[in-house]
Amino acid sequence: MTEISKEEIDEILERYDKKRITIATICSHTALQIFFGAKQEGFKTLGICRPEMKRVYESFPLAKPDKFLLVDDYDEILSSSIHAKLIEDNVIIVPHGSFVEYIGSKNICNNLLLPIFGNRLVFEWESDRKKERNWLLSAGLRMPLEFKNPSDIDRLVIVKFHGAKGGKNYFLAKNEEEFHQGMEKVGANGKEYTIQEYVVGANLYFHYFNSVIENRIELLGMDKRYESNIEGIVRIPHLINKIKKDPSFVVVGNTPVIVRESLLQKILKIGEDVVKSSRDMFPKGLIGPFCIETVCTEDLEFVVFEISARIVAGTNLYMFGSPYSQLLYKEPMSTGRRISREIKTAIERGLLSSVVY
Repeated sequence: MTEISKEEIDEILERYDKKRITIATICSHTALQIFFGAKQEGFKTLGICRPEMKRVYESFPLAKPDKFLLVDDYDEILSSSIHAKLIEDNVIIVPHGSFVEYIGSKNICNNLLLPIFGNRLVFEWESDRKKERNWLLSAGLRMPLEFKNPSDIDRLVIVKFHGAKGGKNYFLAKNEEEFHQGMEKVGANGKEYTIQEYVVGANLYFHYFNSVIENRIELLGMDKRYESNIEGIVRIPHLINKIKKDPSFVVVGNTPVIVRESLLQKILKIGEDVVKSSRDMFPKGLIGPFCIETVCTEDLEFVVFEISARIVAGTNLYMFGSPYSQLLYKEPMSTGRRISREIKTAIERGLLSSVVY
């Protein structure tokens, strides 16, 4: 199927009652934050939810969606009947990591005929590691070395699989033999992967927001991730060789980070360069929230290994704002609320089409 055009989405937006916009997403990932932020900005909310998950979202009254759309499988979101219901509710979809994983980047671009906050074209670049690398290198960022063939591995590497899966099945290897052993162990033969140099340093994740309405890039927060079971293994280094357990990098949580103030100049420039480069990669470029995933070396240089081109789970730490967002806004400003603020301001200025595709 051909890519859904901007004109098709604009035609739907034209029919919307701009005074009755509903913010919607799948009940997962950052949905509580998205719903809470939307309510703070005065929007109605709708949660697309499997029946067994409804109880979770009913347990938090301030973030409980005003309406639930229950589905047995998230593929149902692609049906014309669901589209009709959501369009009737003047829905704008806010994508997050689970949304992209469950629906798929190709389906978002080709089959999801609903207005989405941001630029849907970005998901093709986020989910394809070759395109992602081209984008980040074009921004002038330092990235880990990559090995095209397992036989080329000459140092410690991390093998990553394509898609937004929260680190699932990633594994370490230091030669070709360990690579093949790892692939067999996780049952990943035949899946798309990237072999990436393992850079030693502090993992830091920066939360940005590119506002096309205010024409500025905001640094809203930072985090570090807890990954199972590597977090437990590194606490007992003297026993590592005795543990019959391979390290796992599945993300299970996040913790706040504040960096040395002298590093902020570099961090802001990274965000600016990524947005600038995105406009050369695909029409309109990156819009709204994104996260740059880095390792900070002992020389205080940032090695960028990934971009998440939408709201990330680490922003859940800051539902009432971060130390950085407090220097931008006089009220609590989470990334979820910042999305709804951008939509609200765009409506007020007659520019909704510029932030929705």
